[in-house]
Amino acid sequence: MKPIGYWLNRTDQALTDHMDRMLAEFGLTRLAWQVLNAVQDATETTDDEVLQILAANAEVPMLTAAIDTTLTGGWASRPAPGRLALTPQGTRRLARVAERVEVFRALSMTGISLDEYRTAVSVLERMTRNLETTTAPRPA
Repeated sequence: MKPIGYWLNRTDQALTDHMDRMLAEFGLTRLAWQVLNAVQDATETTDDEVLQILAANAEVPMLTAAIDTTLTGGWASRPAPGRLALTPQGTRRLARVAERVEVFRALSMTGISLDEYRTAVSVLERMTRNLETTTAPRPA
């Protein structure tokens, strides 16, 4: 059996690759889609808030490029300097993307019960908290 780190890396790469291919027709990547969701959830937000929300997903340069993609693609606009909001067109287009994302989620959950999914997420969350709240001993 391969260790959990192997499967975490493979799963994340498979999710990203599949979503990037699926979202390409919309001019988006998985990361740009995540930016749009962060903006949508807050109605209007700052770049710094988006960077903080998605800090675990990518480094700042990649997140900044994803923000730029949403702006140049007409998905989002700047109602004020440093602030982001979905455009009316972006809101409509994001609803169409959501339909595709639901198909993607169903595919990724094939053969996995909701209870199994919840257990997997719960275990990963606990593992993360265990490691983030413990100071690793320094090598001698």
